[in-house]
This record gives sequence, C-alpha cells and structure tokens, in this order.
Amino acid sequence: MSARTYANPVIPGFHPDPSVCRVGDDYYLVCSSFEYFPGVPILHSRDLVHWRQIGNVLDRPGQLDLPPGSLASGGVYAPTLRHHDGLFYLITTNVSGRGTFLVTAERPEGPWSDPVWLDVPGIDPDLAWDDDGACWCATSGNHVTRIEPLTGEILEGPLPIWSGTGGKYPEAPHLHHVGDRWYLLMSEGGTERGHAVSVARSRSPRGPFEPAPANPILTHRGTDRPIQSTGHADLVSAPDGTWWMVLLGVRPRGYTPEFQVLGRETFLAPVTWADGWPLVGPVEERHPAPAAWHPLPPPPARDDFDAPRLAPSWISPRARPDASWSLSDRPGWLVLHATGPTLDRPGHTFVGRRQQHHDCRFRARLDPAAARAGLSLRMDEAHHYDLEVDDGQASVIARIGPLRQVVARQAVPPGPLTLVIDVRATGVLPPSVTGAGQVDDRPLGVGAHGPDTIAFSVEAGGAPVPLAELDGRYLSTEVATGFTGRVAGMYVTRGSAAFDWFDYEGADA
Repeated sequence: MSARTYANPVIPGFHPDPSVCRVGDDYYLVCSSFEYFPGVPILHSRDLVHWRQIGNVLDRPGQLDLPPGSLASGGVYAPTLRHHDGLFYLITTNVSGRGTFLVTAERPEGPWSDPVWLDVPGIDPDLAWDDDGACWCATSGNHVTRIEPLTGEILEGPLPIWSGTGGKYPEAPHLHHVGDRWYLLMSEGGTERGHAVSVARSRSPRGPFEPAPANPILTHRGTDRPIQSTGHADLVSAPDGTWWMVLLGVRPRGYTPEFQVLGRETFLAPVTWADGWPLVGPVEERHPAPAAWHPLPPPPARDDFDAPRLAPSWISPRARPDASWSLSDRPGWLVLHATGPTLDRPGHTFVGRRQQHHDCRFRARLDPAAARAGLSLRMDEAHHYDLEVDDGQASVIARIGPLRQVVARQAVPPGPLTLVIDVRATGVLPPSVTGAGQVDDRPLGVGAHGPDTIAFSVEAGGAPVPLAELDGRYLSTEVATGFTGRVAGMYVTRGSAAFDWFDYEGADA
C-alpha cells in the first residue's frame, strides 16, 4: 500500500451526488448543479484524488431550460456519467423542466448533444450495459427499464426492483456488473444526517436482488465523526484492480445542531470485497492514497478576465443571457448588465463561484460607474449577504428569510474600488457573556456558536475599511434548507458595471 495519504473531501464545496467512470487511466466525474447554469460540472483526474474541472455538460440553453420561476434547489438532479463503445453518456433529470433526458459526447469536454428525452419514472437515473449490449436505466423508486439510449425508446419495463432496507427515500441507484453478478448500489435515509449506502446483488439486472447481510455498508449516522450525511455513492475500479467509492458528505460546524455551509461535497473511500460483497469503512479525513498519484497545480487565485470566454467554474442562477455579460465590451474586464432590480427575486445578473473552504477570502475590483453593483455571498434569493456600491456609498445588506436589513454604510470615492468578503471559521461571533451582564469580547473558537463569521470591507486606494461582521449560520443549509451550498459572486441590479478581476483564496481551519 502506498505511504501517501490524501485529504477528504477530494472535491470540496458544493459538488454533490458524484458519479464517476474510468476510461483507460483517466477518470471523469460529474455532480448535480440544481438551479445553476451552466449545469453539471465535469471534472478530470488521473488518480481519483486531484481533480480539475474541464467544462460543464449542459452549457447551452437548448440543453438546460430553467424557467425564471424555478425554485431554488430545483433544476438538475443527480446525473450519471458512463462511457460505452467510445461514447460518453450523461443521464439526469431536470425537475423544473421536462424530466429525464440523456446527452452524449465523443469527448468529455464536449460538445455534448441536445437532449434525448426518456419516459421513465422517478429521478436519479442510472445507465448500465449488459453483455448482449442492452442498456438498462435504473431510477429511484426503484425501477429498472431497458431503453434504446440514442433514441429514448422504452424497450422493456419499467420493472420493480429492490427498494432498500426500509429507510426513507431509496434513491441514487447505480447498477454495476462485476464478475457474474449485478450489484445495485443505493442510498436511503434521506440526504441529511440519516444518510446511508446499501447494496444488493442479482444474476440479472431484472432481479431478483439479494440484499447484503451487512447493510448499510456505509453510514455515519449517530456518530460524532467530522464528516456526516455520507451517501449517494458510485463505484469505480482502478487499473491496478483496486476499487473505490465516490460519495457525498458534509462537514458541519458550530454549536448543536451544527451548520453546514459549503453544501454537500465529494469524498473518496477505498472499497474491499469479501464473500462477493463490497465493503467500505468509515470515511476518514485522511486515507491511504491510490497507487496512481498525479498532483495538479493549484488553480490561480485570480481571474483577470483576459480569456475569450468565462472559466467553467463560473455559474449563474437559472440562466446567463448573452446580453447580461461581456468580456469584449471592455477588454480585460467582465462587464455585467442588469437584467433584474434585486437579488431577492429570480432574474437578476449574477456570476459566481462555489465557496470551497471554511476559511476563505473573496475580493473583486469593481468600477461601478453609475450602476448599483457589488459582491454577494448567497444560498438562494432569500438568504444572502451583499456588499453593494450605489451612488457613492458602500452598503452591507443582509437578507435572511423575510427580513432585509442594511447593516452598514460607508461613503466611497468614485472610480474603481476593491470589495472584500472574509469568511473565518475561527474567532467566530458572537462574543461570550461572562456573567453580571459583562461581555467578554475575546473571539471564540469553532464550536461555540455559529459555523463562521463573515466580514465585509472596502479598499479604495488606502487601507481596508471594515464595514460589518455577520453570523454565518444564516447562510447555511440548516437555515436556508435545500441541496446547494454557498456561492460568491459579482452582480449588478441597475445599469452596467465592470469587474477588473476576482480573487479567491481559501484554506480549511
């Protein structure tokens, strides 16, 4: 076994519902994207540990229709990625649109085809091929259907198959043909703290399926492990014959019930086989690494917007109309044009990226001109903190459910200025009360109250000017609900504004 170890999660931040396939020595992985456009990030690795995003599968409006009224955490659920006979297949469900569809590509970077729609029940569709070349689609519920993947034709079924051990929401089925048996991997218990992975096997994809005697084969429920909600897993074999599981999990922080702010992330765990069953231990923060080891250089902290197109890591809620942004109006700058008057409703102009570390800093250089624009850290339209510049003033605005409050204002000079959002998971708010009404203003450590503190400041030619500090728990899944994580980005809600660069620097506390 290699002496190297790797750190979990292998893909931090809002990267849930991973599905993985191997082609030769290369691995490709996709995740759910929900209401964000472009949809379904696709990443590449040579060792299952170091990943680089190479694109988005659904990068055209014709592939991904998310109407303005699509709910937060609607949109694209649980894709499955497979490679068969020289072609990549991606199947998923748009719960805010027409339902389940399939796209194909010769290269993982794309271009990917227009959707082929399938009339199959449920969500979380999977694809597997048997030795005769027949294609099977398993869906939550649980059903399996034989399909013609290039046309969407239903050839057999849907047939009922194993529905788990009795936990709620049996979902995320993945069929794997290993040796002379078919293994049906499934999640149940819900994607919160009760999440678990179970497995059953059969001689045929039609069943009947025999459940593993040790089910669930993976769960962290009822434990105090730092990684929680483990589930929604997929299997892959390495060239050396070892097996691995990719799965989602969360890293909650703060006082009980704890708060997870980064969304559901992608973790990696080794798999062994005994008596014909896959076995996976608890998902640790560090594991012995796979035999292959191909580190990647860290992504640049700064995007100068000098490229002819936006990097694939940039995402927008529901849509990104061509008229709402430009890299050519002012070369070297990202120019945003307002499409809606508020971040509190869909239809606004926002270009952001996932928060991927508990301790991090977002900075953007803004020339607001006569626009109303700024930097926002968001969960959804009802939960976001904004650092906004308008009419010579910088404001910090907190939107928490039905409440909207301007918590700080500061006059700023005209012309370009730098907006800064610092997220810290140590020294969190609020200060403790020592007794007799006396307040101890020394910072508290992680685990005292909220998961983190979010601080806002402005740089306008001199030292940073602090504006406000806010409790991060209100931008968490436990408060906002839903399936996504924090996204930080640039926005404009009146006129046009230009951004010279955007920085992201992060480290885990």
